[in-house]
Amino acid sequence: MSKPPLYHPVSIGNIQLKGNLFLAPVAGYSDVAFRSVCIENGACFTYTEMVSAEALVRKNLKTEVLMRRACNEKAYAVQIFGGEPEIMAQAAQIVLEKTHCECIDINCGCPVPKIIKTGAGSALTRDPDRLYKVVSAVVGAVRSGVPEPVEGPGPQGAVPVTVKIRSGWEQKLITWREAAQAALEAGASAITIHPRTKAQGYEGHSNWGIMAELVQMVNGRVPVFGSGDLFKPEDARAMLEQTGVDAVMFARGAMGNPFIFRDTTSLLTTGAYEPVPAAVRIQTGFAELERLAAETSEEHACLEMRKRFHAYSKGIPNGGPIRKAIVHASTIAEYREIFKNVDCFGSASQ
Repeated sequence: MSKPPLYHPVSIGNIQLKGNLFLAPVAGYSDVAFRSVCIENGACFTYTEMVSAEALVRKNLKTEVLMRRACNEKAYAVQIFGGEPEIMAQAAQIVLEKTHCECIDINCGCPVPKIIKTGAGSALTRDPDRLYKVVSAVVGAVRSGVPEPVEGPGPQGAVPVTVKIRSGWEQKLITWREAAQAALEAGASAITIHPRTKAQGYEGHSNWGIMAELVQMVNGRVPVFGSGDLFKPEDARAMLEQTGVDAVMFARGAMGNPFIFRDTTSLLTTGAYEPVPAAVRIQTGFAELERLAAETSEEHACLEMRKRFHAYSKGIPNGGPIRKAIVHASTIAEYREIFKNVDCFGSASQ
């Protein structure tokens, strides 16, 4: 039996996606503006940055902003985090009431101490019993509105619930297998794995061997998605070839570089790609800036885009001084002034 092409459609419960290149939920990055430019450049599915279940239940309006759908998102997932099953179930119901998203993802992998101390994030990968209770509660909450529940993951009409895990707490406490089994038994419609331990954080290298083992363990019951060390199109191709995951999820590799989806699609389908010109990168950066300003405020957008323009401006002539100037930009006009004399800026400065 021949293997499917590396770039192929993916199903998550009742969601049908055209391709298998996803944007991960990245705190401080995966807002509406950034997701929209990633979609324009070929992202097949996108996730919001993680949303606090506690904050949702307490009706925190700032939290609701994180869940907005981008204008060009045909399907997207809202990622929530929390360690209490009852709160997570309530939060899932609020997500569905406020957003009509196509998928809810549960963060069981974040290594940040303030998340872990609440019993969320990587604390759930370490505690498969609690992970089961959390996932089961969320699955039950989203299925409660379906007139005739269907056994198994992702019943027709119900929003699928997916889970993102880590390999374990530390090297001496590897629990991904137990965590994945708990997620499956609780009704998860897909599992994403970032094969680093909580102790690693984002340092060192992710263990793709674990990813391949998870694919074998799941054996097609639900899709498995891979995350970790995807910084260029060739990395995505290697992960798909070496591990057999159904889709790859770009995180840090997409920061300031939404073109990685376009380039990876080209590499997987034609065997080659042409990096985008510097002018296009800068124009896209301004599109993101203006969309973010429209969603929030010019002040917030300009502060947030300092780090993003640092990446967008790589490779342009005289880039060093420009990046030094960017860190002081506080208005869109100041950004335009910084780039006005850059030859590659083109129509974006008009």
